[in-house]
Amino acid sequence: MRVRIRFTKLGKVRFTSHRDAARIWERACRRAELPVAYSVGFSPRPRLHFGLALSTGHESLAEYLDVDLEDGRAAGIDAVGLPAAVSAMLPDGMVAQRAMVIPPGTPSLQEAVTACTWRIDVADATPEAVGAALEAFLAAEVVLIDRERKGERSTDDIRPAVLAAEVDGAVELPDGRAGTRLVVELATIGRSLRPGELVGALVPDDPDVRVLRTHQWIDAGGARREPIPLAATPAGAGREAPAGGAP
Repeated sequence: MRVRIRFTKLGKVRFTSHRDAARIWERACRRAELPVAYSVGFSPRPRLHFGLALSTGHESLAEYLDVDLEDGRAAGIDAVGLPAAVSAMLPDGMVAQRAMVIPPGTPSLQEAVTACTWRIDVADATPEAVGAALEAFLAAEVVLIDRERKGERSTDDIRPAVLAAEVDGAVELPDGRAGTRLVVELATIGRSLRPGELVGALVPDDPDVRVLRTHQWIDAGGARREPIPLAATPAGAGREAPAGGAP
């Protein structure tokens, strides 16, 4: 039996790495006494399957993981009550919002998610300047950047990865500085584009940014939806479909 859980990662807990977040969830499931299934072998591990990794320092309203439960002990698990039970064992900023049992053969989160929506607050940048740079970016057929990943440098065209984008106006950052808010949708198929890389292409002065993932999207029979939709959009979630031209 596999259960999919949607959760948040907000506030100070955003500074935990993806690996540390996995350890937090392992402890939370154990303390909540969930009958988590374990791998076999010399060093058994709880069978937790996370979705797309969130960069350290970024926040999220829509993180996911799949948890395999022991079939013989999972019959009494209440997916409706599970989020509250697990949330009580999580640190501040991590809240399990919803859970659901998913049928066998459901594609993994790594395979299923095709795009993410991000809210990016850019410090010390005006909406007019960012808007002009974004307009030029969206009008371009090719946007090349140099980047390094895993020790290898390459020049890549990042334009196809930006599915939609818009300036959402001026914003005050937590430290009191003025800035500009962007809402963008970035593809995750192929060589993905990080929010910081997009901002670097728009504002070359390496500004400070505050990044929040608001949605992850999957393709379900030709219709786009979230892996686990909420009954109501959380406050501050941003738009589900930002405006802007697809490549």
